Formats: sequence, C-alpha cells, structure tokens
Amino acid sequence: MSAHAVRRKHLIAVTVVASGTLLLTAACGGISQAATDHSPTRVTADVGDAPDAQITITPRDGARNVGINRDTRVTVTHGTLTEVTLTAATGGPKIAGTISPDGTSWAPSTTLKRGTDYKLTAKAKDGRGRLATSNSHFTTVSAAHSFLGHFQPNIEGKTVGAGMYPSIQFDKPVENKAAVESKITVNASSGQPVVGHWFGDNRLDLRPQHEFAPGTTVTLYLDLEGVQASTGVYGVQDREVSYTVGRSQVSTVDIAAKKMTVTRDGKVIKTLPISAGSADNPTYNGTMTISEKYRETRMDGSTVGFKDKKGASEYDIPDVPHAMRLSRSGTFVHGNYWSTPASTFGKVNVSHGCIGLADAQGADDPETDGAWFYANSLIGDQIVVKNSPDKTITADNGLSGWNMDWAQWTAGSALS
Repeated sequence: MSAHAVRRKHLIAVTVVASGTLLLTAACGGISQAATDHSPTRVTADVGDAPDAQITITPRDGARNVGINRDTRVTVTHGTLTEVTLTAATGGPKIAGTISPDGTSWAPSTTLKRGTDYKLTAKAKDGRGRLATSNSHFTTVSAAHSFLGHFQPNIEGKTVGAGMYPSIQFDKPVENKAAVESKITVNASSGQPVVGHWFGDNRLDLRPQHEFAPGTTVTLYLDLEGVQASTGVYGVQDREVSYTVGRSQVSTVDIAAKKMTVTRDGKVIKTLPISAGSADNPTYNGTMTISEKYRETRMDGSTVGFKDKKGASEYDIPDVPHAMRLSRSGTFVHGNYWSTPASTFGKVNVSHGCIGLADAQGADDPETDGAWFYANSLIGDQIVVKNSPDKTITADNGLSGWNMDWAQWTAGSALS
C-alpha cells in the first residue's frame, strides 16, 4: 500500500454548517508542532497485584493545541482495550470511535471541534482479567490559529452534471497560496487534468479545460495538515471528497428569441418558452452552473438590491416554485405562476434578471414547464445565456469559471 493510501485510512466525516455549505475538517500536525506537551500519557498500576496492561493516551493529560483528528489515539500493550470514552469536558454525547480488531488501539472516527476541552477515559484488561484505567484532559487547536476549507456545494457521494467543479472557500485569508494549492489535488477518472484558479485570498476553484466527461468520478484531496496559510495559521485538514458526473446537459437560453433549448449528451430533448430579464434588469450573458435546487423558496428583492425609492422591496414572493440558483448575486431559473402564460412566456422579458418558466403555485403540477425542467435538471448542469444586452457574468459569480478561456484560467493558479 502506498504512503498516500495509508494517509487516506485516516480520512474523516463531513460536517454541514448552518449556511448549507459543506465543512471539510481533519487532523492537525502543524499546530501541534507549537505545543510542547503532546507526548503520550502512560499509566502503569502500582506494583503488587497490578495489571500487566499498560495504556498509552495521546495527547498527554493537559495538552493544548491538539489536532482535531489524528492527534488523538489510545494504545495498549500486554492487554486489550475494553472501553474508550471521549466527550467534551463540559458534557454532551460520546465521540464516536473504533477499537481495532485486535483490541490494542483506538481512534476517533469523526472530527473533533476546534477550541474545545475534551476528556478521555480508556480501560483495558490483561490476560488475567485485571483492569487498568487511564485518563487524559486536553484542548484542541483554536480557530484563531487554524484554517478550514468549505467545499461548496455539498455534493459528496452524489451524481451531478458535467459542469460541476470543486470550489473551496477558506475561513482565513491564504497568503501562502502555492503552499496551500500544492496540497489540494483533484483526480478525474476520465484522466482530464484539473487546474486551480484563485479568486482573492479566500477562494480556490479547480476545473478541467472542458466540462468533465459523463461517467467520471471526481475526487478532491485536501492534504493541508500542518500547511501554513499565513503567519501563525496552519491547516488542520486531511480529507477526501468524491462525486460522480452523471451526464452532460446544457440548456441554451436565447434572450432575443425568448426560448430555452435543452440539450442532453448532444441531443435536443426539449424547447421551452421563457421570460428573462427586462430591458432595465437584463439577464447576464455567459455560462452558468446550477448550484442549488429548491422545490419552493422565498425571493425578496431587497436582499439583492431591488428596492423602491422608499426603501421597500420591489418584490417579495414567499413561494417561488422550482427554483435553481445560477449565481451568487441572485440569478435563478425558476417557475413563475404570477404572470399570464399566454402573454408572457415566449412573448416578453419582464423579470428582474432571472429566467422564468410557466408554473403553478404550490409547485404541485408536474405538467408545467417549470416542474419539467426542475425534475430533469441536476446540480452541475449548465445554462448558457446568449443575445442579452447585459455583460457576461464574471467567473467568480457562482460556478461561472467556464467563461474564462484556458489560458486565463491557468494564469490564476499559484503553481503556474
């Protein structure tokens, strides 16, 4: 087994934060280098009829700046572990962990939290059934001295469209971009090379020259444990995320013709009448990628700058049906039940920049165009808008990096 494969044995679970984005976390090595008290705690019973089992807990009792995954482990010699309990010092549920088949080691199977006090109790028996117990209290690395990457959107293990590519948002500015980028790789089973592009100090997107081939398994590796992002800030991640590309679907929206042509794997499967942005609020040109899907959602114009002279929202619709996000700035393709179908769709562009399809209130009529498009779309499908009077959407507005040519894209890599 390769060293890389051995490291992957320690990969951990995904945590979803309240924002809906995906939180990627793992072990800390670089932080623990700054601590001086991470040596193991070994407990041996008093002489006499003491058990032979010797328990070693890492980190030692009182340790600080402990990594949030691989720095915590328990081993035993001359005996077998019978129970290991790890909890936050303030109480709460037991942290999941696994005792090895031979009973000689234990490690947590999930990520610890940063800046948290923990207590660990381990019990073991020797060959004569005598019990040994060991304890350790320790504190994990603080958020102030570590950084995490949030994978957006949360698609681990899912099937997506060919336009989906990894986008990582860091919770601290990254100054040492080359060091960080060199430890983040994307492997495509199709063999397509994937290159990173930085948008500022907190975001790294990674894509191939052309959309991923259908059937491709895409695997993102973050090997950031101990990597220095900036002065005093280190990575705490050793993580793998995979997803599958199901098919290629590109829906071309012709603003002038007021129609959308849906093409799947090179074959046109549907043409739908649409209503796009008005002359005052035109829809962006360019290639956009579906990043979120909502059967129903509220749309309040004030959240994206659409207010009247009195400061009131120009619109506030609580139940927009079959909505799919295309941009961070608020562009969606969605159903529209408040306009008259016969005089709107395919006839006039009247929206605030979104792409509208005829639909029913309640999102409960499967025969509408909005319902059909929603049911036949995946996160990662592409929408290409043409013939709009507006500019082309910027590459960092949502997953719109496909609007950069390959030379522009690769120039944004810290490794180029």
